[in-house]
Amino acid sequence: MRRVLLTVMGLIVPVGAALAGAQALRYWLKPQADALELRVPTDLKHEWPPGHGADTGKPVNPGTLVRGDGTPSTDVGLWPWFRGPDHTNVAPPREKLLREWPASGPERLWSLPVGEGYAGAAVRNGRVYLIDYDTEKKEDAVRCLSLADGKEIWRYTYSVLIRRYHGMSRTVPAVTDDFVVTFGPKGHVVCLKAKTGEVVWKMDLVKDYGTEIPEWYAGQCPLIDGDRVILAPSANPLMMAVQLATGEVVWKTANPGGWKMTHTSVMPMDYRGERQYVYCTMEGVAGVRASDGKLLWKTTEWVHKIAVASPLVVPPDRIFFSVGYGGGAAMFRLTGEGETLQVERLWALKDDVFGSAQHTPILYDGHIYGVVPDGQLVCLDLEGKVVWRSGGGNTFYLAPYLMADGMLLMMKSHQKKGRDDTLHLVEAGTGGYRELASAKVFDKGTEAWGMMALASGKLILRDYDRMICVRVGRREE
Repeated sequence: MRRVLLTVMGLIVPVGAALAGAQALRYWLKPQADALELRVPTDLKHEWPPGHGADTGKPVNPGTLVRGDGTPSTDVGLWPWFRGPDHTNVAPPREKLLREWPASGPERLWSLPVGEGYAGAAVRNGRVYLIDYDTEKKEDAVRCLSLADGKEIWRYTYSVLIRRYHGMSRTVPAVTDDFVVTFGPKGHVVCLKAKTGEVVWKMDLVKDYGTEIPEWYAGQCPLIDGDRVILAPSANPLMMAVQLATGEVVWKTANPGGWKMTHTSVMPMDYRGERQYVYCTMEGVAGVRASDGKLLWKTTEWVHKIAVASPLVVPPDRIFFSVGYGGGAAMFRLTGEGETLQVERLWALKDDVFGSAQHTPILYDGHIYGVVPDGQLVCLDLEGKVVWRSGGGNTFYLAPYLMADGMLLMMKSHQKKGRDDTLHLVEAGTGGYRELASAKVFDKGTEAWGMMALASGKLILRDYDRMICVRVGRREE
């Protein structure tokens, strides 16, 4: 989700998103009977900032739906989940970008406050979805906004006790025409009706399956594949498929080694005509068959306790992994077929050559693009050789990026100044770093690290406490 890191006293701290919402003009409160049970913390020192206790003096909110006055836009653009429609972070061909911006920068369409954090948006049917956190009310909040003007259409909230720890929520929802699924910072998975916000089902991975939430909260984004939601509790079970429409568990993958959750997300991979799901745990990487949850392969040759960048599938048979802060990168290949799969490491790179501390690199036109620990954008070929670096004056650090129309949209991170306020347009290709445009898009731009979303030429960005939408696409004739 999702994926963001902050260096604190030598540690890597993944970060996400939260909520500070606008008051709805017209609303309807609807308590939900099948509500999540509030999980009272056992370690109050960890769960709460100094001076706060477990008893807030407020009643527990088991689940409340609030209707707003927003209406969906008529835009047809689609960014329905983490890393876009096909999980590559490359926009569909219909998204055509402006190659030049006016001196004032891209047109700002709307702006609204959100809670402290880093969660990115999903877009479908003219609606924008995000998982947020209301610090004052101590509630997770699933929000549905209009892509046209940012006005809230509905929000669904429930009580969860979370302290400020480099933000709260930090994942991207997954949405179909009928349903939206969110993964909260404490492992609460909620499925709602996409148009109305009404509850379909929900589960608590910690309570129900024994999940251990990673430090700095959950970063795993839910994966919708067909009529199923794929989750990695990384406990009992390791992975599971849940029926999207009912919440019924379809299959579970055993976890005899007790492999634990990281901040990465499950990624789909098609290999020799069969679908599988790849996931990085703290103890290794696993490949699971999509049809029945059978463990097809695993490896302990890629083990990193603090992993945030998700596996990058390189068709037809390779997988690229990367981390920052000493971990570097490596390319693996699957061999064999059916239930006799093996995985081998082809090559590895040290951290000073390539490593992605936060965002998953992008595969485009036979090359891998990613931001390395010193902040430079790097173009890498599939044999592990650096084609070019952006140079020391062009540093992006923990800021997000996506690919569209042969160009990279990137937030620039001024790490030493703690500011991420400028958006950059960079041409993708093997001829070196070529910047086409740049502009200041945030007033403050503090820690603008959440994942971008692009739909109908509208780019959704966020910093620590504000979400904005700017027009970067060419207007249709």
